[in-house]
Amino acid sequence: MKQTGKYFLFALILIILDQATKLWMHFVVLPNHFGEIDLIPNVFKLHYVLNRGMAFGMELGGEYGKLALTLFRLVAMFGISWYIVFLHKQNSPAGFLYSVSAILAGAIGNLIDSIFYGVLLQNAPYDAPFPLFYGQVIDMFYAIGLDGFWPEWVPFLGGTYNSTPIFNFADACIFCGVVAIVIWQKSFFVENPSSPDNPE
Repeated sequence: MKQTGKYFLFALILIILDQATKLWMHFVVLPNHFGEIDLIPNVFKLHYVLNRGMAFGMELGGEYGKLALTLFRLVAMFGISWYIVFLHKQNSPAGFLYSVSAILAGAIGNLIDSIFYGVLLQNAPYDAPFPLFYGQVIDMFYAIGLDGFWPEWVPFLGGTYNSTPIFNFADACIFCGVVAIVIWQKSFFVENPSSPDNPE
């Protein structure tokens, strides 16, 4: 377990960064800047928005869809944590373990919002049965420059309007972890017994 500590520490650092950005948006940007800060005018900005559901603004419908999603995240948190320990025992490459740790951090970051923000920040939807487990996730990163109509020559999307999803640091952790696994899967899954974490 001690050898896996650095991966959980990495996840903890990402979780702290995620929560710090969300609380800063809620307590500083929302009241003092009307929820928006232009970082690159007309291209990229911070825009405070509440998300009832999953990453990038998606959500589950129904009265208990949010509760089901929160419970799923809770189960996923323990499942991914166990998986990291299992991967380490299987001598998996450090890069793969860090990628899975980033996914874990993203899951926990949004889970904290879902479980506690309805009570601590009182941001549960008006129609929520109760605030606990019904907190809304705070999103803020908005690439507004990507909004607009797709050119006609783009297959399937040509002529339609693209409304860019707003996301948070936890979503970015999940996305980057998955992308890293996809891009470097060949090197991750090639047997490498002499890796730094698994010396011969």
